[in-house]
Amino acid sequence: MSRGDEFVFAQNIAQVVAFLKLNEKTGPVLSPAQLIARMEIFIDAALRMVPQMPDERLETLTPNRPRSYARLAHHMFRICEAFIEVAGGKFFSQSLPGEVVHPEEMASTAALTEYGGRVRQRVETWWATTPDKSAQTVVDTYYGKQKLHEVLERATWHIGQHTRQWVMLLGMAGIAAARPPGEADFADLPMPKQVWDD
Repeated sequence: MSRGDEFVFAQNIAQVVAFLKLNEKTGPVLSPAQLIARMEIFIDAALRMVPQMPDERLETLTPNRPRSYARLAHHMFRICEAFIEVAGGKFFSQSLPGEVVHPEEMASTAALTEYGGRVRQRVETWWATTPDKSAQTVVDTYYGKQKLHEVLERATWHIGQHTRQWVMLLGMAGIAAARPPGEADFADLPMPKQVWDD
C-alpha cells in the first residue's frame, strides 16, 4: 500500500491503520498465554487429524493452490516452529514458515506426526522457559520490526486456518475428522480481524 513516497507492507493491521490515519484500536486481542494455549489446541488437533489421511493421498494437491497435502501438513507444524525460531532471534523471512529442511519429515503421515510432536514439545518448552511472558520483545521481520506478541498472534491464527483446511481435505476424502477444533474450544474468545493466508 503506498501514498506518494510513503508505503506500508500491509502485513500488520496496526501499521495499515496508522498509515491510513484511522481511529481504530488494533493489536492482539488475546494475551500471549491465551495465544500459546490456542496454538497448542491447534497443534494437538493437527496431531490427531494428520494420521487420518491415507499416505497415498499425500502427494495430492490442495484445491486452487499447487501445494501437496504432505507439504500442507508439514507447514502447519512449521508455522509454530518458525515462531519459536523468531522468538530466539532468527529473522522472520517470508519463506521461513514454509521451509522444509528435512524432506523425510513428509515421507508419511507417521513421519509428519513425529515431526509435529517435536514441534509441540518445542512450543511447550519455550513457553515454560521464556522470561518474556508478555512477549514484548521486538523482532525483525520481512514487514518491519514487530513485537513478538504480534508475531505470536499471526502464527496462532495461521495454524488455526490450516487445521480447518485439513478438516475440509479429510471431508473431501470421505473421512470424518477426529475431534477437530470447534466452537467449544474458543467459545469465550473473539476472533481477531486478521486472517492470514500463506
